[in-house]
Amino acid sequence: MSRIATKLEGLKVKGQKALIPYIMAGDPDLDTTGRLVIEMERAGADMIELGVPFSDPLADGPTIQRAAIRALQEGVTLKKVFELVRGLRKQTQVPIILMLYYNLIFKYGEEKFVRDAVKAGVDGVITPDLPPDEASVLIGEARNSGLDLIFLLAPTSSPERIRLVAKKGSGFIYYVSLTGVTGARAALDKGIADKVEEIRRASDRPVCVGFGISTPEQAKDVAKLADGVIVGSAIVGVIEKSADAADAVRRVAAFVGDMKKAVSNPGV
Repeated sequence: MSRIATKLEGLKVKGQKALIPYIMAGDPDLDTTGRLVIEMERAGADMIELGVPFSDPLADGPTIQRAAIRALQEGVTLKKVFELVRGLRKQTQVPIILMLYYNLIFKYGEEKFVRDAVKAGVDGVITPDLPPDEASVLIGEARNSGLDLIFLLAPTSSPERIRLVAKKGSGFIYYVSLTGVTGARAALDKGIADKVEEIRRASDRPVCVGFGISTPEQAKDVAKLADGVIVGSAIVGVIEKSADAADAVRRVAAFVGDMKKAVSNPGV
């Protein structure tokens, strides 16, 4: 059983839900990213999603796009992200998921990518621009190596697509709570409950919800419905507005702590 599955199963036994914060690797620099991972785990993060910067992030809104630009200006590459994770594994066993675009994997080489990801200590991969029906090679390599491939579903996903994602993916199903790109929203889509229930009828795989969740109140509402809550743009925004790296670490840790409290007690 992977670290991701083990974490989700352990939380389920306790009647708890997962908090999965997202940050862009290398924003503002890789050393700070490493500190953020450690402090977010201490603040209650159950898994960490690390974005790998790319020049054309089609699924990302302005906040994460700016983070990608800052990371690219720092010279961050996929190989350097692997080195970051390898170093983190000396300090933590928190599940780490990379979110990256398929072009980076294709250029790196699928077999080599999976091998190096697992060797570094990566637990899962999300490729928002690679649907499962076009990912047969990557799926095969990942299954042989124990790397979880996490696919996305959206409000527009058909019953057939839900079944395909449930069959081809592993770790958990990532439900994108809105149509559009990432970014904090003032209100959540009212159809989340119905769609999560539809996904649960088609699969017993855990469902984690992301995109648009920006406040503890929203996180609590989603935690009542799903197995996990993914928070990205709101955290990246905290980093962007911080005075310096130390301030970013302090502020993100406090924000993640507040989110964890909300997710841990969704029924209260």
